[in-house]
Amino acid sequence: MRTLLFLLVASSLFGQTSNEKEAIAAVQRLFDAMKSHDAEALRSLMLPEARLYSIRGQGAPASTPVETFVNQIVNAKGELLERFTGLPQISVRGPMAQVWGEYEFLRDGKFTHCGVDTAILFRTAEGWKIASLAYTVETTGCKGR
Repeated sequence: MRTLLFLLVASSLFGQTSNEKEAIAAVQRLFDAMKSHDAEALRSLMLPEARLYSIRGQGAPASTPVETFVNQIVNAKGELLERFTGLPQISVRGPMAQVWGEYEFLRDGKFTHCGVDTAILFRTAEGWKIASLAYTVETTGCKGR
């Protein structure tokens, strides 16, 4: 299954512009930094004033500053793995991009939740930076579950 997903993602990248590829790569680097609990990498991928927004079920949306998010990831126990479960949609207009896709989240190899991630990025002198990340947290209706 993972091989098939990789092939689908890889084949879709051939039709993408370099800006689209770079935007999705920035989000993937965020996922990689989460997996390695790398505070410096997490900070380098996001604008200093970036915010994260989440919603669980029918609850109220929650807002988290980037530094709180970094501390949560760095201090989390076990291996964290977030990955897209399909091909994310990418839109780029000049120096702004949006990456939207369904994801699943595993802790120590065990599924915990899924949802939708949507990242807003801006192109800076250092490359694409995440300005905001909004996501849902769901435990039912997940792809492949």
